[in-house]
Amino acid sequence: MTPRNLIATDDWPDDEIRAVLARAAELKAGAAGASFAGKALIMVFFNPSLRTRTSFEVAMARHGGHAVVLEPGKGAWTIETRSGVVMDGEAVEHIVEAARVLGRYGEAVAVRAFPSADTWAEARRDEVVRAFADHAGVPTINMESARRHPCQGLADAQTLQENFGAQPRGRRFVLTWSWHPKPLPTAVPASAALAAARLGMEVVVARPPGYDLDPDDMATIKAVADRNGGTVEVTDNLDAAVTGADAVYAKSWGCLDDFGTPEAEAARRAPHRGWIVNEDRMSATRDGAGIFLHCLPVRRNVVVTDGVLDGPWSRVTDQAENRLHAQRAVLETMLSNRGEK
Repeated sequence: MTPRNLIATDDWPDDEIRAVLARAAELKAGAAGASFAGKALIMVFFNPSLRTRTSFEVAMARHGGHAVVLEPGKGAWTIETRSGVVMDGEAVEHIVEAARVLGRYGEAVAVRAFPSADTWAEARRDEVVRAFADHAGVPTINMESARRHPCQGLADAQTLQENFGAQPRGRRFVLTWSWHPKPLPTAVPASAALAAARLGMEVVVARPPGYDLDPDDMATIKAVADRNGGTVEVTDNLDAAVTGADAVYAKSWGCLDDFGTPEAEAARRAPHRGWIVNEDRMSATRDGAGIFLHCLPVRRNVVVTDGVLDGPWSRVTDQAENRLHAQRAVLETMLSNRGEK
């Protein structure tokens, strides 16, 4: 039967996501975890990691399992990810063989692969992580791709629940674009908005003109919000967006219309350095006590000021800790349900 994969949280029913979040809270509170003794998680990082790698390694160790880390081109063979190519270049191993073999060694495979395509139409297909899911034969976890970062989204939801209760319906969640020296993937912002939408929050996406998220992703966010009693709004007025907000989540992402043309994208973002979360904007949140969220790593005094990160609003360390507990809950679900669709 088909292994259970976690490519995107929107592939899982709402009740199963709620169960994972409830279990993550139990594990964080000290509940005994399932045993992963004799089980291995094979992690393939095409891109760097601090929290994702560490939290998965610790999660496996805490449950008695083992994590293997591979970095193609750095201690592991370079991997060709395209189909139908003549492999007479630098890559010596094809993704199909890599996935098939790694699936024989471990009970689950996890993959991080940021977009490397020339166009958004190609990058949005998330072909690398999906190729592992197609060929590994064991559960596959997306550790961040072009369009989704499901484990981060789960940690975001857990952090929101810790601050506003299990059902924070009606609370105002602002996802704000922020200036950054280079364009970044839309995986984190889309996943964060999905997390808030699933909790029934009033989701506000604040961004400069030209920085809309993928239309299909916005449609998915709205559909999730609709069935959970939430709302979705898009605005180009950051100050109006944060006024009365309960949570402000800052994250940069690239203009999809300029994907693959960094010079044009840089020129588009140049006028928007004022899109930064500072003390004045956090003071405008509900009673001046809204919480600030970011997935990390974050560029201080570019995306958010020192005063916010080190002030009473910040929950970024809680978010990062919750990566561990959310992933423990995910691993319990996936490693105990091998073979389920």
